[in-house]
Amino acid sequence: MIAVVIPIAMTLFAIAALLNLYRLAIGPDIVDRILALDTLMINSIALIVLADIWMGLGILFELALLIALMGFVSTVAMSKYLLRGDVIE
Repeated sequence: MIAVVIPIAMTLFAIAALLNLYRLAIGPDIVDRILALDTLMINSIALIVLADIWMGLGILFELALLIALMGFVSTVAMSKYLLRGDVIE
């Protein structure tokens, strides 16, 4: 059953990532682009975790954790830059 569900889920997450890329390129303002980039990070994490489950390696979870950390830090930095005009005070 899981051999059927994982490729379907990966396909849906890949479609969602493509839609996020569209929003990232066309977004009406910078806030929408930041949210699209953050959502793209979440979709890439989901794709990595699903690929790791599908392959049965158990080693790609660390990569997903690093991408999650980088996504969080970049979202906070971009939001702080928009709010104050400077990242580090």
